[in-house]
Amino acid sequence: MIPLKDDIPSARLPIVTIALVAINCLVYLYLKSLGGEGYESALFRLGTIPYEITQGVELNPGNAFPVPLTLFTAMFLHGGFLHLAGNMLYLWIFGDNIEDRLGHVKFFIFYILSGMAASLLFVLTSPQSQIPMVGASGAIAGVLGAYMITFPKARILTLVFFGFFIRVTPIPALFLLGFWFLFQLLYALPSIGSTSSGVAFFAHVGGFLAGIVLFKILTLFSKKRYYYA
Repeated sequence: MIPLKDDIPSARLPIVTIALVAINCLVYLYLKSLGGEGYESALFRLGTIPYEITQGVELNPGNAFPVPLTLFTAMFLHGGFLHLAGNMLYLWIFGDNIEDRLGHVKFFIFYILSGMAASLLFVLTSPQSQIPMVGASGAIAGVLGAYMITFPKARILTLVFFGFFIRVTPIPALFLLGFWFLFQLLYALPSIGSTSSGVAFFAHVGGFLAGIVLFKILTLFSKKRYYYA
């Protein structure tokens, strides 16, 4: 299932969401301009390597960034164009409404903290892995978690595949995002302790859960109260 758009219009220009999409795209284009070796080197230097975090060592000496800072830098890196495109699609569809609800500054804080929480859970579940984890999906998973609890009845126009048949149909956010989270969780559990490459499912799980908690905290003392049918 591929989401295409939702039916909740933005009340204001989502400048942080737009900026995040732009930054991710520009970083990707810049790193690709370095050539194959330069691109891969950047992923190893700026991606989150669990072994470095848990052992307090630096596998790539001479890195300009301290190892703990890779929990931040990793969320602006992507392993390929499709990786980038998929993440930015989800951020574009769901990010504007959460930015509406939180405001620009709180949304940026929420996004960064969700991404770092996602990276930390991945590190804790694969502490010996020496393969860098990269991508914005952990932070975006936080956005999805917040969206699911805020707009559960929103209709998400979704591209659905039934074998050779393709259909575009509206799906309630609660069902679509709930199914997405369940899928991530089911694939995450067998990957505990893994040191091989692949999708960092636990980062998605961690980001999603962190997003729900952080959103509730950040809106706890909000003066505005919204009700959506």
